[in-house]
Amino acid sequence: MQTLPFAIRVAAAAATLTIASLPAAHAADVNIYSSRQPALLQPLLDAFKTETGLTATAVFIEKGMEERIKAEGANSPADLVMTIDIGRLDAAKQAGILQPVKSDVLEKNIPATFRDPAGEWFGLTSRGRVAYVSAERVKDTALTYEGLADPKWKGKLCIRSAQHQYNVALVAAFIAHHGEADTRKWLEGFRDNLATKPEGGDRDQAKAIAAGECDIGLGNTYYVGLMQTNEKEPAQKEWAKAIRVVMPTFENGGTHVNISGVGLAKNSPNKANAVKLMEWLSSDEAQRIYADANYEYPVEPGIAVSETVKAFGTLKPDTISLSDIAKNRPAAAKLINEVEFDAGPRS
Repeated sequence: MQTLPFAIRVAAAAATLTIASLPAAHAADVNIYSSRQPALLQPLLDAFKTETGLTATAVFIEKGMEERIKAEGANSPADLVMTIDIGRLDAAKQAGILQPVKSDVLEKNIPATFRDPAGEWFGLTSRGRVAYVSAERVKDTALTYEGLADPKWKGKLCIRSAQHQYNVALVAAFIAHHGEADTRKWLEGFRDNLATKPEGGDRDQAKAIAAGECDIGLGNTYYVGLMQTNEKEPAQKEWAKAIRVVMPTFENGGTHVNISGVGLAKNSPNKANAVKLMEWLSSDEAQRIYADANYEYPVEPGIAVSETVKAFGTLKPDTISLSDIAKNRPAAAKLINEVEFDAGPRS
């Protein structure tokens, strides 16, 4: 009897374990693998069931989603992949775990900027990569991303690691606008304006501003809503009070945005129902529910946002395609390393 290669036997065992551990997912009409906590998706899934009678179950997978789906192979229970950030959506595409969807509904509801040209992923909600500015010390009401390298901000800026997926996407967008040579110069100027070496997460930049350690930080819009409503950690409400949101723009464009999105799994066992859920998720009502739950913006123009999100200001998304940003991510990560951005200011 021929023995299977060790790698295949490991993958098969992982797939068997996964399937055995997900009886509830198999019982649903649509099975979702998600990098977002199921509680954030549940209002959507409840509304979908009410409207269509179909059930959907979300399984939370924080890391290793591509490897898991590959290991499960043709027996994977995954119908849909839902995740955040263009980098993770593109990673799923490059890993070969998605399949293209041709849908007039999705193409009508999702602007071309927010979907894969090949139909392998579709954006559902967006968030701006914006400036958190000190409510006391910064009077500027308009900023550009390019201007963050201006020496007038020396010692005034703070940011999480530039190699975090949110910042890699921003640098990739900068490359799309200005090319690699100018992006390198910008990164060097931005780096030398930092108050300290990059650390923490987006909320930590608001904390640093509240403590007077810096005056401007970069963060996603939705973290402001999460801080403003955080009953478990009231200190975060104080951080939110210490900042204003300013929507920076590129000099020849709009505000950089990223997305949460969805793709059809390569071996979806419930393809027709999965596509039906994808189309429903692109509807006005579903985008509103999803955006409200996460303090985000619907990708379809004209859908009303929550009062909390409205208070951030008017978001005018940049027109650079997210698929183009995804292509620039390797070059962005390389430049960030080469200028040693995460080591902090040099002068």
